[in-house]
Amino acid sequence: MSNIKYTKDFFLWCMSVIYLFAFSSLYVQIPGLYGDNGLLPARNALKMEANSWQELLEGQPSLLKLTPKLGLDMQTAMDLLCLGGILISFFCMVSQRARDVVSFTLLWMLYLSLYQVGQTFLWFQWDILLLEVGFLTLLIAPFNFNLLQRTRVPTHHQHDTINMWLVKWLLFRLMFASGVVKLTSRCPTWWGLTALTHHFESQCIPTPLAWYWHQFPTWFLKMSCVLTYVLEIPIPFLFFIPIRSLKIFAFYSQVVLQVLIILTGNYNFFNLLTIVLCVSLLDDGFFKSKSATKKSLPWSGVKTVAEIITPLVVLGYIGYQTVKYFNLQLNPDFSIKSSIAFTEPEFTKFLQFVLPITILMGIATLGYEIVIAIIRSCMEEEGVLRKSVSVIQCLIFGSLAVSMFAISLVPYTVIHKPFQKRLSPIFTQYHAKTRSFHLTSSYGLFRRMTGIGGRPEVVIEGSNHKDAGWKEYEFLYKPGSVKRKLPVLAPHQPRLDWQMWFAALGNYQNNPWFLNLVYRLLNNEKDVLDLIERNPFPDKPPKFIRAILYHYHFTSSDPKSNRYSTTNWWIRKKKAEYLPILSKDEETLKQYVQQSNLVMKSKKMPSSMLGSAIQWLRHQIGQPEGFKFVMSVFASGMAVNMLNHYLF
Repeated sequence: MSNIKYTKDFFLWCMSVIYLFAFSSLYVQIPGLYGDNGLLPARNALKMEANSWQELLEGQPSLLKLTPKLGLDMQTAMDLLCLGGILISFFCMVSQRARDVVSFTLLWMLYLSLYQVGQTFLWFQWDILLLEVGFLTLLIAPFNFNLLQRTRVPTHHQHDTINMWLVKWLLFRLMFASGVVKLTSRCPTWWGLTALTHHFESQCIPTPLAWYWHQFPTWFLKMSCVLTYVLEIPIPFLFFIPIRSLKIFAFYSQVVLQVLIILTGNYNFFNLLTIVLCVSLLDDGFFKSKSATKKSLPWSGVKTVAEIITPLVVLGYIGYQTVKYFNLQLNPDFSIKSSIAFTEPEFTKFLQFVLPITILMGIATLGYEIVIAIIRSCMEEEGVLRKSVSVIQCLIFGSLAVSMFAISLVPYTVIHKPFQKRLSPIFTQYHAKTRSFHLTSSYGLFRRMTGIGGRPEVVIEGSNHKDAGWKEYEFLYKPGSVKRKLPVLAPHQPRLDWQMWFAALGNYQNNPWFLNLVYRLLNNEKDVLDLIERNPFPDKPPKFIRAILYHYHFTSSDPKSNRYSTTNWWIRKKKAEYLPILSKDEETLKQYVQQSNLVMKSKKMPSSMLGSAIQWLRHQIGQPEGFKFVMSVFASGMAVNMLNHYLF
């Protein structure tokens, strides 16, 4: 039997938790984001009703196409899908027998359905990554239909190692591409190793620790940048090396990187999901200190020596190349001088050389996993029938893995377009056919550093007079008041606050939802105001609204700095007008609102008992703060898990 039985179940438990975070975080935001009076009403995003399987799957495959048949409006239907996702993921979290292919298929379908109408508030890399990992989870989850039996663990199969390889390949693509794009983007801060001197204050929603990390000397932040390159470009190759100690080292190195990101930035469930991917690097020996006793083989001593020497050689080589290519020099004051010692053409040449090698590495290691799984089926399974079934399963899942690997090459090779053009048209065709299901996607984190001259931030103000009395709207989490303490809110993602960050990087013309926000504020729309912490006009909406662009900087801990402060987290400076003064009577705003179909003339009553029940539940839950709601649901699941452990 494969040696990842416990690893596999831990992976499935982790995926249950990630889904729980994702669905519960989205649920509290649906009315303000997607309701009939929200910022981007979902009724405008999906108008097609499905009368057949073909109509359900074509275009935007979504279960929401079935909502008219259930007598539900779009907002209530989204509530239903979110509640279903919370309930299923909760049961998967607390019950091992519930973690089967049926549960994870439902979770993937529910999230895909919501994603299709999510528009700009749900089109992030972590949402796409969750869909891809979620689909791979369908292949990993067991066909566990014996829910009524009191079995301690679900069935495990020889082909599990093949399916977990796909998770490992996804982890490699995610990390390797994230390192490469920092250099192919030609961003001067990444090439100058100064990206992290800007990152902590310019990221979307910094944590308190980000302020402290920003105070480190420049040489330390440059070395942190070097370490980021090392962890994202050479270390991922260790994922596939057949030496357990190096895989464990790669696991810990990636986990440490993700934990540091979690501590210094509020990236919702993204980094937690990346850590879940790292579970694919582990085996049961990691979870069980007392593994099965193995017979001593004649070459075991040689193998032990090789397992000690090889990691030292490999890590020593990586260290040597790091010193060489980043010009690392120790100064007399024990600071470290660093600079990139290669040119852009040299890196392009390196990428041309190494990209085909990564694909060959994928082919070789996948082929190895398939062959080994078949051999184990023949040697470890008992009886001719079980051996035959196991071999057939390995062939089936091996074929699926090869297909997934093939179509993943299309988004993976985006990091080097000339090579992508050399791929067989068959790969491109099959990838295009599956694109709407997001089975595989391209990734590239922190491609370019923003906020180099100061963190751009949009501040919305309202007033009853054009010339005076302007008051700021305070958002739940994004920077506003310079005295406001930085929040800790992951794994919750406040999607409006995130989009406000993107809006500040451009203009309102390229962010049409921003005008929707202004229109809702001019009407004191409750569902939208629930996404904002402080409404300065609680009794009556303001007559006018405007938006100002500021540049924010962290204050300094150095008393000699002109940014020094003992009370403020930020300093800010007004840069420009972001949105001119608007009122409800502005003709251009009226025309825009009509064209965008934002006005809901009358609130429709639910036409079914199901709809009434969902709305009643929404009323009972109210509008909780997102982070508290997410963590409350998670804490409830952990409490049930502990009771299961101690009582059963």
